[in-house]
Order: sequence, then structure tokens, then C-alpha cells
Amino acid sequence: MSVSIRRAEPSDVDFLLELMTHEDVDPFMAVVRPRDRDGLLAEIERSQAEPQEFGRFVIEVDGEPAGLMGFNVANARSRIANLGSLAVHPDFRGRHVADEAARIFQRHLIYDLGFHRLQLEIYGFNERAQRHAERAGFVKEGVRRKAYDRHGEWVDSVIYGLVLEDLES
Repeated sequence: MSVSIRRAEPSDVDFLLELMTHEDVDPFMAVVRPRDRDGLLAEIERSQAEPQEFGRFVIEVDGEPAGLMGFNVANARSRIANLGSLAVHPDFRGRHVADEAARIFQRHLIYDLGFHRLQLEIYGFNERAQRHAERAGFVKEGVRRKAYDRHGEWVDSVIYGLVLEDLES
């Protein structure tokens, strides 16, 4: 099994739309993430227009689209990127596709794009994503209690970070 990542193209929009609205994916994605064709196309266009500041990447397994991941600049001066939008299609789960894709993504962001720190937040109820983050080398840094209103209920957010030294250890 060969896992790779590439910047999303407009031709990926049908796959991404199906992924983001899948009943096993949607409940775990941030409420603000687009789940419509125009919103996804806008993100893809921004990713292509601002490659150093914003990215939407397709995860591929043996050349077949399998998932999505993204980043945006949190702090340009300190070279910090927020990561998010990680989703793997249920057909590809159980093979650690997200773990391998995350390691490729981390190296791209740190070595190719020059970020110093990568950070992400995961809903407290998303234990599978938390296990993934730790397997992929992220360090748990804390919890924001009742940080987000999720469908009328306050939920915690777990914060993770990764710096260059974490990749080199």
C-alpha cells in the first residue's frame, strides 16, 4: 500500500463532497467546514492561489483518493500552522492511512514550507482522532473545557502540537 498526498484540484470536488457529507465523517468535522460544492471549490481555489498560507490536500492510496487534510497559517511571524480537515473515507480505515499521510504532511509543512510549529484541536468526544494524533507524533498540550457549541451542546477541545524537534527525535 502506497500512501501519498497532493494538493486538491477542482476535479476532486465530487470525492470531497461525498467524503465531507458521509454519515461516518460529518459528525467529527468542525461545524464551520464547508459541506457544499461551492464552499469546497472555494477552498481548493484558495489552496492553489495561496500555497504558503492555506492548503487542502487529498490523501491517496495507490493513486486512489482516500481522504483530505488541510492547513492554514495561524501566525506567520512565528511560523505556526493550524492543521485540520483530516478525514479518511471509511473504505480506507483500519490501515493507518491517516498516520502515514500525517507524517508526510508534517514533513512537507516543516521542511518544504518552513513552519516551526504545527498545531491542531480535536473535539473531546473524538477519541479515534486523539489516538491518531498521538500515533502521528503530536504532543497533547491541554484541554479547552466546553470550548465549542456543537449542535447545542458545549464540548471540550483537546490541543496538540508538534515542532521540528519532535520529528527529529
